[in-house]
Amino acid sequence: MASKSCGNFFDLASGDLMNAPHTPRGLPRVMTIPGVISDGNRSSDADTDSTTSVCRDRKIIVANMLPLHAQKDYATGKWRFSFDEDSLLLQLKDGFSPEAEVLYVGSLKVEIEANEQDEVAQRLLDEFKCVPTFVPQDIQKKFYHGFCKQQLWPLFHYMLPMCPDHGDRFDRQQWQAYVSANMIFADKVMEIANPEDDFIWIHDYHLMVLPTFLRKRYNRVKLGFFLHSPFPSSEIYRTLPVRDEILKGLLNSDLIGFHTFDYARHFLSCCGRMLGLDYESKRGHIGLDYFGRTVYIKILPVGIHMGRLKSVLNLPSTCNKVKEIQEQFKGKKLILGVDDMDIFKGISLKLLAFEQLLIQHKELHGKLVLVQIVNPARSTGKDVQEAKRETYITANRINEVYGSTDYEPVVLIDRPAPRYEKTAYYALADCCIVNAVRDGMNLVPYKYIVCREGSNKLDSPRTSMLVVSEFIGCSPSLSGAIRVNPWDIDAVAEAMNVAITMKDSEKQLRHEKHYRYVSSHDVAYWARSFMQDMERACKDHYNNRCWGIGLGLGFRVISLSPSFRKLTVDHIVSAYKRTSRRAIFLDYDGTVVSQSSMVRSPSDEVVEVLNGLCSDPNNTVFIVSGRGRTSLNDWLAPCDKLGLAAEHGYFLRWDKNGEWESLAVDLDWKEMVQPIMKLYTEATDGSFMEVKESALVWHHEDADPDFGSCQAKELLDHLENVLANEPAVVRRGQHIVEVKPQGVTKGLVAEKVLSVMAKDGNAPDFVVCIGDDRSDEDMFASINAFSTPTVPAVPEIFACTVGQKPSKARYYLDDTVDVVKLLGGLANASNPKPRCSAQFQLSFDDNI
Repeated sequence: MASKSCGNFFDLASGDLMNAPHTPRGLPRVMTIPGVISDGNRSSDADTDSTTSVCRDRKIIVANMLPLHAQKDYATGKWRFSFDEDSLLLQLKDGFSPEAEVLYVGSLKVEIEANEQDEVAQRLLDEFKCVPTFVPQDIQKKFYHGFCKQQLWPLFHYMLPMCPDHGDRFDRQQWQAYVSANMIFADKVMEIANPEDDFIWIHDYHLMVLPTFLRKRYNRVKLGFFLHSPFPSSEIYRTLPVRDEILKGLLNSDLIGFHTFDYARHFLSCCGRMLGLDYESKRGHIGLDYFGRTVYIKILPVGIHMGRLKSVLNLPSTCNKVKEIQEQFKGKKLILGVDDMDIFKGISLKLLAFEQLLIQHKELHGKLVLVQIVNPARSTGKDVQEAKRETYITANRINEVYGSTDYEPVVLIDRPAPRYEKTAYYALADCCIVNAVRDGMNLVPYKYIVCREGSNKLDSPRTSMLVVSEFIGCSPSLSGAIRVNPWDIDAVAEAMNVAITMKDSEKQLRHEKHYRYVSSHDVAYWARSFMQDMERACKDHYNNRCWGIGLGLGFRVISLSPSFRKLTVDHIVSAYKRTSRRAIFLDYDGTVVSQSSMVRSPSDEVVEVLNGLCSDPNNTVFIVSGRGRTSLNDWLAPCDKLGLAAEHGYFLRWDKNGEWESLAVDLDWKEMVQPIMKLYTEATDGSFMEVKESALVWHHEDADPDFGSCQAKELLDHLENVLANEPAVVRRGQHIVEVKPQGVTKGLVAEKVLSVMAKDGNAPDFVVCIGDDRSDEDMFASINAFSTPTVPAVPEIFACTVGQKPSKARYYLDDTVDVVKLLGGLANASNPKPRCSAQFQLSFDDNI
């Protein structure tokens, strides 16, 4: 069935998406509670805190292709289906408990006629626990062969369409087909999912916006995503016209997995540069804060299925093939390559390096053979044809120059080689080389290592040598391999020579090290580890309240504390009118003055509101800011009765006519800090140093985001070491590193003002504090904990942050406009003006 929530997603693709047809019929509802049939079209669970009474351990694996073989018997007209035993999706089941139910959602590798789809869908669900998507051919062509293979695949492998010969330019229709296909996948997942219990694991770049569609329907859905390809650096990725939509799609997952730290680092850099998001590493887990939700990042290279490989090793056909190969290449050393035919696998570079090896070492002529198994290309195009042509030209040239009637230096096996044949070559090769210029993971080295270990029926020397490109995902995990730059022909040639001439004792040690890793980090370990982290990432789903906001692929979920709610004028004014001794604390930048404003002085409206509040003798009003006292004094000069706390409370003044009070602290450390900050300022273009009377601040908001952040971390570490025994605190904030005296916080300002009021017999019965950044959290904590023995009743306390984000405050306002309106409502309550009163009459609503 089609999803009812998909309509407004069509707005996203900047034009009408092609009409994605409804799937032929909905699959049967899945019973999740005895006697109750789950409805895939139920409304969003935005405010539903209930869970099903029966929890089932069920995983839904979503990928572009189902782990099935399909073949039609034209004599009977019936389809025959069987599991693809080599599919990673099927093998990962070994990492789950035997009781777990695993369902698959994806496409078939063949086209099924419309009149057969209902019957096939029911049969696949009953017999294989598979749910086919049946993406229409016109969409499939533009989705898979178009956007996936002509846009995402080259881009993720660092290939830009600089000219028509280097790839296809961005095509809006292909992007629309990509979104349409992801919608169809979402519909199928929604038909079978019980979102409160099921874990949904999405695989690879074909489905990067699918998390948005699922999160839109079920705000608390448990979503994991694993990218099996590289993720490019931000300089490459930012060229994609739909870069933000895809990033936001991925961020609607709970856990995002990558093969290597490099890929994860590139993704985090893109999130920082394009979406302004920061990440933190806590106890080994990397987390991105995304509107109150923590999106976890998992770095976990995939493994192989040991049992599957061992079983193939023991096949009679494998043993027979081993004998055949031994006879064919008797007295010769074998170097093996197994690659898909595409431009990123570096086959021609490998052949050039082998040619160079033969040129440099004439003693190897007639004694060394490179066997290159070429898997069928996964896509068609000029680039694939060109790569194939170059491969054959180079191979033929090598064979003509260095070959003879009984010796062929390069053996090209350009056909679908059966599994047993590849396994036989793995078992006999003296060296395996993977020379890809860019690849996601590449499990060829792992398979080679396991096959060289041998089996019960196949003896092996238990030695192995690997030459691997430093640009493939498995390279970091193979510390005993010879890593090479595939573009350096001479270095690759020398690496192959080292590999085949190395002593057997050294080969054995390297092999043992690799085998221990590969055998312990198999596909079951990979799946189990990912699912454990996914469960950890989703454990707080029902502890917070969730709201969905945004249209189209800009949709995201805000997750906040159950007690966190918007502060409205009516609610606070009613408490304001009931009280007679009030304390009001306001931050400046980002609270009463917008952060984005170039004019830092307050508007006339703000001055009028502040004066209105200060004119009430029952009010004590303070602006508490990190700004210097001179700036605050100049900007707020029209407010005679307004209290000011400058530089986070180092300076304090009760009104315009009062004297500035300052804390008696040691500031000698400034002489040490200033030259260090000056050094980092000179080294970081776009940064500057702000000198305050009590503090020094290094700003890097105008520097390169990555370099500025890196320099800030270095400066933080540097200053913490230098000031270890000094009465100063180093703090990192939003685009700043600040050094200030110990004990100087906005929280102490609030405590001091409240204590003085209580001591004078005017203990407040109403306290409001509004701020927008981390330094204001100290004020929220102080007023929430405020108590004094002289106050018989607990005061009305309103701690309010600006913006919907995790905070110690119980309330929030959306922006500075809301803040000014709310303060205007309080000022009007003190000085009623009938003609303006209607402006502030807002109803209190606990929901968003």
